[in-house]
Amino acid sequence: MPSDIYQARAIAQLAISLNWTWIGAVVAKNSYGLMAIKIFQEETRGAGVCLAFVETLRRENIVSDATHAALAIQASTAKVILIFTWYTDVRELFQQLDARNVTDRQFLASEAWSTSGDLLQHPSSSKVASGVLGVAIRSSAIPGFEKYLRNLSPSHRPNDKFLREFWENVFLCGLKDSAAANRLPPCSGTESLQTVHNLFTDTSQLRVTYNVYLAVYAAAHALHRLLSCPDSKSLPGNSSSTCSVPKHIKPMEVLQHLMKVNFTTPQGEMFYFDGADVPAKYDLVNWQKTLGGKLKLVLIGRVDGYDLQMNESAIQWSTGSNQVPVSVCSERCRPGTRVATRKGEPVCCFDCLPCTEGEISNTTGSPHCEPCPPEFWSNSDRTACVPRQLDFLSFNETLGITLTTVAVFGVTVTTAVFVVFLYYRQTPMVRANNSELSFLLLLSLKLCFLCSLVFIGRPSVWSCRFQQAAFGISFVLCVSCLQVKTMVVLAAFRSARPGAEALMKWFGPGQQRGSVCFFTSIQVLICVIWLSISPPVPQPDLDVPGLKVTLRCAMASVVGFSLVLGYIGLLACTSLLLAFLARKLPDNFNEAKLITFSMLIFCAVWVAFVPAYVSSPGKYAVAVEIFAIIASSYGLLFCIFAPKCFIILLRPEKNTKKYLMAR
Repeated sequence: MPSDIYQARAIAQLAISLNWTWIGAVVAKNSYGLMAIKIFQEETRGAGVCLAFVETLRRENIVSDATHAALAIQASTAKVILIFTWYTDVRELFQQLDARNVTDRQFLASEAWSTSGDLLQHPSSSKVASGVLGVAIRSSAIPGFEKYLRNLSPSHRPNDKFLREFWENVFLCGLKDSAAANRLPPCSGTESLQTVHNLFTDTSQLRVTYNVYLAVYAAAHALHRLLSCPDSKSLPGNSSSTCSVPKHIKPMEVLQHLMKVNFTTPQGEMFYFDGADVPAKYDLVNWQKTLGGKLKLVLIGRVDGYDLQMNESAIQWSTGSNQVPVSVCSERCRPGTRVATRKGEPVCCFDCLPCTEGEISNTTGSPHCEPCPPEFWSNSDRTACVPRQLDFLSFNETLGITLTTVAVFGVTVTTAVFVVFLYYRQTPMVRANNSELSFLLLLSLKLCFLCSLVFIGRPSVWSCRFQQAAFGISFVLCVSCLQVKTMVVLAAFRSARPGAEALMKWFGPGQQRGSVCFFTSIQVLICVIWLSISPPVPQPDLDVPGLKVTLRCAMASVVGFSLVLGYIGLLACTSLLLAFLARKLPDNFNEAKLITFSMLIFCAVWVAFVPAYVSSPGKYAVAVEIFAIIASSYGLLFCIFAPKCFIILLRPEKNTKKYLMAR
């Protein structure tokens, strides 16, 4: 008989192969049951199988223990129950379950009760135990055994008391010289077991019988080896007389030869001992309901060592269908989610949390989510990584259209002001403080508005270079004009003091143009060096999460961009300081006041630009930069030229030298 360790392993294999991860257990409270549940847990460790509960049964207290176990089964969510105890204990347990109408459990049976005829015929079993799946001692036919049984007769074995009693019970007749001869009609002598069908003549389920048969064969082969003396010299204490005199055989000698037996049975099976055990071979049996409502035993597979073979389609489950029952504490997490264990609960009980954005799980029951590569992002179901979509501020979207419209409107307004100034170029308002600088300032403002359009559209190698150069040079040209204008205002009023008449010769039209060109050439030089050494290049911003990745002009050199912005800021601050100093000079129309206010707006816009640009994601950072360009350009345009246009167009009587020079 194989060790019970092997049937516990076989049941564990069965549970794993059927994906049952949440199992209740009822075992005998002795070495048979406790050892079996220990082996079961060892075999299923790492396979995700958990025990919902373990109830023990004591034979001396079977009613109360069976009641407690039935309540545990009824309360548990486990649909599969492993029972490792004697059939008498199982009978009481089934009665308790029947009393509570618990009929939807799938039972796993040990060999101690899986083939019990008493249980199969019990009324409670047909109600609660349909579909039992269990291991049983291997059955096999013994050649000639059925013929031998059916040919038995008391006339051939007159001294066999068991046969005589069996005969009288089967044929309800009394044999000669028996106690039943006085109360039963005498046997005729023609009775035969050839037509009798009962438990004693049924040889289809020879299990223990077959093992006894193998044990006799093993003993016979051991004795044959011993009496044949194939290796008598290797056995201590052996002598030549032992080989020929059977009465001198010692038990230890038989045991030593028994361990070495290796033969083929008449059924064609190899028989040998593996250490102290015989090879573990079991049948897999299933309790199935017949049309009459009774239970019958059906062979549905075999276990040979660790090799489990099962015809799953032949199984009748407790539900009555051919679908394997599901017994889990938590349903397996679908793709797109991961397992999150619950604190203080078995590993089989868990929650399924969806993967975060940018992570996926494409298998069922995944313990964790895998991050997508930088160039990919998770789909909406979090089951696959898909290529990230390039995104940029385009002319076709609402934001791009709005910014383009505002920029074009700025160009139009600047052009209109330019036309007004050109038309009234001979008037004092236009000629005051160098009309040439005013036209140059309007031209630079128009360039500022136009350069914002370069930031819209798909970035390319040349657009990335051109947009920063156009932005930096246009604004330096604009601020340079304002700075020179402010310097001229200061110089004009200081030259009016005694002894300072020669000051204005340093601020003539030629010097003013030269100053603007000088200030602008420095920015041009910075841009040339920066764009030659380390220019910005179009690059997807993979650091920002999301399916859409912004294609932006990445600054390969932050130093170069910082120098461009820093130089604009330096000129702007200088212009603001000079304009602030000249704001109270005594002219009826002091342009320094306008420059002061315009530079305050300019500086405020670009100071606010830095945090807004840094905190804006993706293409909205580009929109913030465009907005800063447009806003500062509008600020300069309206603060400096709106008052002048108002006087030129709506108050022409004030457009005189006398009014402008009045104090």
